[in-house]
Amino acid sequence: MTATRIDGKGFAAKLRERVGEKASEFAGQAGRKPGLAVVLVGDDPASQVYVGAKHKATIAANMESFEHRLPADTDAETLLGLVDQLNRDEAVDGILVQLPLPDHLDEQEVIARISPDKDVDGFHVINAGRLSVGQTGFVPCTPLGCMMLLTDRLGDLSGLEAVVIGRSNIVGKPMAQLLLDANATVTIAHSRTRDLASVVRRADIVVAAVGRPQMIGKDWLKPGATVIDVGINRLPPEPGKDKGRLVGDVAFDEASEIAGAITPVPGGVGPMTIAVLLRNTLVAAHRNAGLDVPVGL
Repeated sequence: MTATRIDGKGFAAKLRERVGEKASEFAGQAGRKPGLAVVLVGDDPASQVYVGAKHKATIAANMESFEHRLPADTDAETLLGLVDQLNRDEAVDGILVQLPLPDHLDEQEVIARISPDKDVDGFHVINAGRLSVGQTGFVPCTPLGCMMLLTDRLGDLSGLEAVVIGRSNIVGKPMAQLLLDANATVTIAHSRTRDLASVVRRADIVVAAVGRPQMIGKDWLKPGATVIDVGINRLPPEPGKDKGRLVGDVAFDEASEIAGAITPVPGGVGPMTIAVLLRNTLVAAHRNAGLDVPVGL
């Protein structure tokens, strides 16, 4: 048996196209485009790449992109003042402060300063609370993207056994909550879980978000399981090459021998993250303008 390859890149492209169409409709109704503000502090190379990609994707989705690049030595007062300004700006529907921040800045303090109704990353404790009690809020982009791929593949998740490997606030915990809300039976596993392989082997759905390259092999998986690989790890370069290849937390080739469906790395979960960020921004724009959120987003 060879697993079906879940095409996150293709799904994300369709979502971005749908968001772009709805963003144009919003502009016709509201007299302005949806707006996303991205704040980058410092010159972390990976963060610069991410911010550049978000800027291009925002423009392509018929939205306004407001970039704020601050030097690495920016103090907390200046950064928090910028967040306050963006909270007040009616042209800005979503605010994203690119993480990680330089060490002298408190990430939690900055996230807490963002208006929960503009927190399109879904990191604010109020949005985390809304998710936990089933209220409407914003869900972090990566787990929401994973959920879209799962429901597209499986339909109704009721009664399925799901194991989420990883307990971060950004992926693991919100992922588990989304699965629970979809009536799956959910286990959160982590580095202290006893006999982790046997726990994972029970699962109809496996979401791997641990940051350990190719940790999960076929011996860990139930035949026919659906595997969502959130990990992105770069292996050491092979002789004669400058860069090592990107792999997930799952050993893709061998896992494909037993899984029913699996996301590749790259090309699986990764493209969904920016697509869902755009989706969240469009949803925020409708709510901020007092308009009904379009069906199907």
